[in-house]
Amino acid sequence: MKPSAFLGLRTVVYQVADIDRAKQWYSAVLGIGPYFDQPFYVGYNVGGFELGLHPEEAGHRAGPGGAVVYWGVEDIASAWTRLLERGAKAVSPATDVGEGIKVATLQDPFGNLVGIIENPHFPNPAD
Repeated sequence: MKPSAFLGLRTVVYQVADIDRAKQWYSAVLGIGPYFDQPFYVGYNVGGFELGLHPEEAGHRAGPGGAVVYWGVEDIASAWTRLLERGAKAVSPATDVGEGIKVATLQDPFGNLVGIIENPHFPNPAD
C-alpha cells in the first residue's frame, strides 16, 4: 500500500474575535496554558495535537465555519501544488509563521477549507 501524501491531522485553528478572552477561556477549559502565546496566534498542545486560536480576519470569521483543520505534510510546496492540480483553489499561500513552521489554506472543490502545515516540531509517524 502506497503511503499517503499527508502525515495526518495536526492542528485545528479557531478564528476568534477577542484572542485574550478566548485564551483565558480555553486555558480554563483545557486546564493548561498555551505553549505559544503571541498577539497573532495562541497555540495549545492537547494530547499531541494542536489547538490554535487566531484573530479573525477577512475571509476567516469566528463562528460556524470559522475553524480550519490543518493536515501535516512533509513539504508544503509539493502539497500545495498537488492540491491545486486536483482542483483546489488557493486561499492563503504558504506562509512561514516562525520557528520553521509553514501553513497554507486552500478550498476544496466542495467549498471546504483545507489547511496544510509543515511543522518540523511535530513527530512524523512515518519516521
